[in-house]
Amino acid sequence: MDLRRADNLRMTGKLAVIAVGMFAFGYALVPIYRAICEATGINVLALGERNLPGKVRTDPVNTQVDTSRTITVEFDTNVRGPWHFKPAVRSMEVHPGELATVMYEFQNVQNRTMAAQAIPSYAPRQAANHFTKLECFCFNQYTLAPGEKREWPVAFIIDPKLPKDVKTITLSYTFFEVGAPTPPAPTAGGPQGLLGGGRPS
Repeated sequence: MDLRRADNLRMTGKLAVIAVGMFAFGYALVPIYRAICEATGINVLALGERNLPGKVRTDPVNTQVDTSRTITVEFDTNVRGPWHFKPAVRSMEVHPGELATVMYEFQNVQNRTMAAQAIPSYAPRQAANHFTKLECFCFNQYTLAPGEKREWPVAFIIDPKLPKDVKTITLSYTFFEVGAPTPPAPTAGGPQGLLGGGRPS
C-alpha cells in the first residue's frame, strides 16, 4: 500500500510539473511569436506596433495619399431618354491617393421597363489616365422598372502622379437606353451637361 501511495505521489508531482510547464509555455508563446514576427518581417502589424509609443494601436496609414495637394472633382451628368440622373453632390475635394465615394441617383420616369448604361468621360483628357474607378455603375447595364429609383456608388482614387498643374477634374456621365444609338462620349461641362440631373430638353 505504501509503495502504491508513493507511486501515486510521484505521478501527481510529474503531472503538476507538466501542467506548470504547459502554462508557462502558453504564457510565453505570445511574446515569442511577436519576437519571431518582428525578426522575420512576416507580421506587418507587429512591425508597425514596434515604433508606437506605449504600444497604442492605431489604424494603418495609407502612405500613398498626397496630403500636400487637393484636387476638386466635379460631377456632370447627361441623359439620353426620359429619366432622372444626378449625383448626390456636385463636387468634392480629395487628396491624390485617397479613396473617395460619390452616390448617383437614377429614376425611370417612363411607363415601361428600360435597360440603360452610362458612358464616362473626363476633363481635362489627361486626367483619364490618372482616374481609377474601383466601383462604378458604368461597368454594367441595368434594367429599371417603370418609376423605379435606384442609387449606385462610384468609388475612385486619383493617382498621385497626376500632373501638378491639374487642380480640377470633371467626371461626366451620359446615361442612355440600351438598344438606342450609342451616344458619343460626353464633353464635360458642355452645353448638354445637366448638373443636378433632370429630364432632357
